[in-house]
Amino acid sequence: MMTRSTFPVGRAVAASLATSVRTAAFVVTVAAMTLAGCGHSIPTRYVTLNPMPADAPPATAPIPPIQLTAVHIPAVLDRLEVVTLASQNRLTIDDSDLWGAPLAQMMRKTLAQDLLTRLPAGSFVVPDAPAPPGTRTLVVTVLNATADSSGTLTLQAEWTLLAGHSDQATLRQQVTLDSAINGHDALAQAAALSRVLGDLADRIAAAVLAH
Repeated sequence: MMTRSTFPVGRAVAASLATSVRTAAFVVTVAAMTLAGCGHSIPTRYVTLNPMPADAPPATAPIPPIQLTAVHIPAVLDRLEVVTLASQNRLTIDDSDLWGAPLAQMMRKTLAQDLLTRLPAGSFVVPDAPAPPGTRTLVVTVLNATADSSGTLTLQAEWTLLAGHSDQATLRQQVTLDSAINGHDALAQAAALSRVLGDLADRIAAAVLAH
């Protein structure tokens, strides 16, 4: 009796092993296909902003110091992916085109570099640096900085100059600036945004010096 019952058990074990082998082979095949697909994925591209040279030498007459403390941007732009306006109510976000750092931080750094070459020497305090007493603070609020499908990047922003560490605004302006995008990729869009920030620095410096 024991000898006869051994054969069904043996066949069951063999069938189970065969199923396990087929399952393992399927898993290996799927993994290989996945890896092969990853080998053909689009490489990630990282872009950054760069300061723009001033059109004229900076003024030499001393002015009270100014520090750019913040650049606020809309939540839709506060991401690593480069955003393009495909239509009036639709955005295009490409996972393969990324900013090299958070966009608000890069915009503040680039704008600070632009202002440094446009304001009198010693009058501009770089962001996050210790500021002398009485330093005025500059805050920039961006409403929009999106490239549209026609190839134009438009910046809508308001900048405010505050007296010392108070909330009293001594100067405030709203601006709308645009720049043509000379290309169809994220690098061209980054170059256009760099130019627009340079134009914004020109406007800020001219208003501050005339105030």
